[in-house]
Amino acid sequence: MRSVGVEEELLLVDSRTGEPRALSAAVLAAASRDPQSDDEVFESELQRQQLEFATRPQTGMGELGDEIRRWRKEAARHAEGLNASIAALATSPLPVSPTIGTGERHQWLKEHFGLTAQEQLTCGCHVHVSVESDEEGVAVLDRIRPWLPVLLAMSTNSPFWQGEESGYSSYRNRVWGRWPSAGPVEIFGSADRYHEQVAEMVASGVLRDEGMIYFDARLSHSYPTVEIRVADVCLDPSTTVLLATLARGLVETAARQWRDGEPPARHGVALLRLAAWRAARSGLEDELIHPVTMRPAPAEAVVRALFDHVRDALEESGDVLPAQEALAELLKNGTGSRVQRDLFAQTGNLREVVAECVRRTCA
Repeated sequence: MRSVGVEEELLLVDSRTGEPRALSAAVLAAASRDPQSDDEVFESELQRQQLEFATRPQTGMGELGDEIRRWRKEAARHAEGLNASIAALATSPLPVSPTIGTGERHQWLKEHFGLTAQEQLTCGCHVHVSVESDEEGVAVLDRIRPWLPVLLAMSTNSPFWQGEESGYSSYRNRVWGRWPSAGPVEIFGSADRYHEQVAEMVASGVLRDEGMIYFDARLSHSYPTVEIRVADVCLDPSTTVLLATLARGLVETAARQWRDGEPPARHGVALLRLAAWRAARSGLEDELIHPVTMRPAPAEAVVRALFDHVRDALEESGDVLPAQEALAELLKNGTGSRVQRDLFAQTGNLREVVAECVRRTCA
């Protein structure tokens, strides 16, 4: 069974006001001093108001969920000593002036990309799924392209930007898309062509290194995995587990199609960009673009089409029933974006929205 690992980026906020605080270095220092904590799990990100953790590779989704909850609670415990909290929010609902880290890499990004880097306080969720080789990995990338916007729609958790309603369910996706290497990609056809394209992009001088290959899904440059990077960080960890489950199903299904000689769908990048825009705009509240027909369809129908697409893989891994239950809950209760909007409609106060999201992050 393929292993799965998750990276979550979290927002560091003031425990009293809910405003983001530039405390990542202090939280990492607190983790390193704690003999009961594994400080290697946590990392800083571009902005000092962010903290990232990475799970170990897991084959059981129950164990993956336990680990996600554990590291969220550990991060919250380290932040608490600094009068701060963590929030699984993909953008800050409250106004913020992001603070870029002082490291050489972060300063290079600031110098070269200006406001694109300065404003980039966004929190995503990255799912790593193991593959047997680069050739299999690229075959998977070629075949999962049209399904990635559906994962984005299911994860949407960023309706507010700088204190304003953005009109999007995932405004993070729109902000992240400002990077020149972000978004959907063409069909590569082979591992050689993939690596050639990456090398050409780095050689252009626009990108610092392979770490700046920000495709919606890519071969990891550190692990033998396909890394699916399209999702917002999810408010509820059960949604993260559902995304990881479906991501593994997509990878396994695509690998089987490749072994059986089934070619990838030939949808162009322009259509995939439209599908991503629709998913970021609508979440699960309106129509999405169906990955097979590339025509509008109700969001629930599109999500169920994804489930049906990977059902055989889910049955073999024993994930059908828990995934069905999690999907039913998501469709009933809505994504993090709906939760945030409902909270704001009830309270009229974005600080209250942040406070409740802090509570739900570690619930």
